[in-house]
Amino acid sequence: MTRVKICGLMEVEHALAAAEAGADYIGTILAPSKRRISPEKASQIVDAVRKLKKRPKVVGVFVNSSAEEVNRIAEECKLDLVQLSGDEFWDYCRNIAKPIIKVIHVRGDKTIGEVMLEIEKGYRLSLKQDPIVMLDSHDASGRYGGTGRKFDWQLAKEVSARFPIMVAGGLDITNVGQLLRQVHPWGVDVSSGVETNGVKSIEKIKDFIKTVRSIDGQEGGGYAAR
Repeated sequence: MTRVKICGLMEVEHALAAAEAGADYIGTILAPSKRRISPEKASQIVDAVRKLKKRPKVVGVFVNSSAEEVNRIAEECKLDLVQLSGDEFWDYCRNIAKPIIKVIHVRGDKTIGEVMLEIEKGYRLSLKQDPIVMLDSHDASGRYGGTGRKFDWQLAKEVSARFPIMVAGGLDITNVGQLLRQVHPWGVDVSSGVETNGVKSIEKIKDFIKTVRSIDGQEGGGYAAR
């Protein structure tokens, strides 16, 4: 089954809707972003989701913060995972206490071999738990996510054949089916693709997850397990 992460959640209402729709992960932004929320608000989301019988894991997204700050906020908010979406090196990950989603930003000039090598470095670290690797678009303006832009899915397909990866960047209900059939990723991540005028849409969240599950059913749920 393809894992689904709904990211950039700012309100408890939207987090609960994503959870009830079947999201596997929900993301809260704790880094500079138009979707940034305070640790206090992230804690409210965690507390609300934890009351559900079946709940997604809550991810806190950080960008180029010190390991001490990441660990402090992650513990304070009772996050399940932390997502490192900046320029953090793999060695930095040794200092992070929580399980990790490590984002690799795919530039236009980045080769499949370079991406493979970068992922291999992460697996060689022998962390307490293997990192989840996310491929996302590179943004020349310096933004680290939520750009709504796709990258080369052929590269993602090649990488996905070897490693379980999560794919982000420009996904929405109109193209996620194509991605699943072409790339067969371990998971998908969406933020702006489930928004209307910059605000999360409960209907779009539900429709996105429903579409992923429908494709899973057609494909027999045959995506890489983790």
